[in-house]
Amino acid sequence: MELRHLRYFVAVAEQRHFTRAARVLGIGQPPLSQQIQQLEREIGTALFRRLPRGVALTPAGDALFDDARRILREADQATERARRVGRGEQGRIRVGMINSAPFHPLVPRVIREFRRRYPEVALSLEERTTPGLAAAVRNETVDVAFVRPLLDSAEGLGTEPVLDEPLVVALPSGHPLARRKRLELLALSLEPFVLFSRAVGAGLHDEIIQACHSAGFRPRVVQEASQVTSIVNLVASGLGVSIVPASMQQMHIEGVTYREIRSETPKARLNLIYRQSDRDSPQILNLRRLARQLGQQAEDGSR
Repeated sequence: MELRHLRYFVAVAEQRHFTRAARVLGIGQPPLSQQIQQLEREIGTALFRRLPRGVALTPAGDALFDDARRILREADQATERARRVGRGEQGRIRVGMINSAPFHPLVPRVIREFRRRYPEVALSLEERTTPGLAAAVRNETVDVAFVRPLLDSAEGLGTEPVLDEPLVVALPSGHPLARRKRLELLALSLEPFVLFSRAVGAGLHDEIIQACHSAGFRPRVVQEASQVTSIVNLVASGLGVSIVPASMQQMHIEGVTYREIRSETPKARLNLIYRQSDRDSPQILNLRRLARQLGQQAEDGSR
């Protein structure tokens, strides 16, 4: 028994007439009659009583009618579910992010817009360090992750650049340099630094070190931290100064003053990583496209 046999049977049962059912199905009446006869032979009993002006269901046909409609309805639903999953409109996606990512408006906007566009995709969030997220993507406990550039090899991972965010100087609020509106990096050459650990954020760490080198000094690091939020709190406690992504100003921590960097401003890149083996996954493709689109809009709006 094939689904087409059931579709033909249901059409005849609903129309109570072979010619009208054939017209609804878009086939000829003789082939339709042959298909119904084939179904009756397979089941082993008559499904219709032929009348002078149409047909009526036999008791066997009446018993099959409700089941046939249910089977066809479930087959249609299964087909549509498969199509929706194939378009990335259903399924699930596990998203990781570094500690600082939610402070930039882009990341919450991407998550919010993805949920709006694909309400039937189950989306879960997880926060870790960049190396932890890279490992989680590789071992398939996370599907995609917002991270800073990686220290180790990105083998097996795809990378979608999302945003290049300017860095700013974070100072204790009572610091003499806080009286200036913008700072040359060289003004920090004698200051103690609180810095992001290279082991957990090579991209951001190296960008800051290189910017200081280009300004003519090597920063004197007195304390390292694994989270940017911890760095800002250490600056507030007076332990030193730092250079952090501009979005960290959203934290509004008392005791910290932020100042723009004069001259060429170093950037903190935010990437979206995913498994290369899953690069064609519809859910991942949809999130990548959305992050790329909204990231471009954010960069255009900041110019």
